[in-house]
Amino acid sequence: MTAWQKGVVLAVVQVTIVASLAGKLWYDRATCPRVWALTAPYDPSLPIRGRYVSLQVVVELRDVPSPELHAPLQDRPAVTLAREDDRLVARPNPDAHGYDPSALHVVQSGTRRGIGLSVLDQPVAFFIPEHIPDPSVLSRDEELWVEVTIPKKGPPRPIRLGKKTHNGPIVPL
Repeated sequence: MTAWQKGVVLAVVQVTIVASLAGKLWYDRATCPRVWALTAPYDPSLPIRGRYVSLQVVVELRDVPSPELHAPLQDRPAVTLAREDDRLVARPNPDAHGYDPSALHVVQSGTRRGIGLSVLDQPVAFFIPEHIPDPSVLSRDEELWVEVTIPKKGPPRPIRLGKKTHNGPIVPL
């Protein structure tokens, strides 16, 4: 086999790998539930971070004890995600036995308007184009929401961002 033929085979293998990942994400987006979820945007302060917004996804707890504000890692409850009544909810993970760092966990992130917020401990990165302003910069009466796909395992996958003012509808960006 010549060097040129080896290069073509390698290129075909790489394209197949990328296409299979794109196909899986497309399939998940078409078959898995979607829901709009409130976020708590924050800046991870990384020196080389690219153009993205880090989002802590807010979840509603169902049958999960509310975690303490600064709970140690091993005390954070492991959860699975589901969609209920157009809300992102967290339920106890029946497969979790002890602390598993690869599982989803919830943490308390403070309060908003007097209500305690529980967020996923794994932030979600949403990449944004260069020509738009940072969507995480909000006015006092705005909230940042993200539409996510809920896969069977792993963290939610962001699809698009939206802003909501008071009791108004979510306006996709």
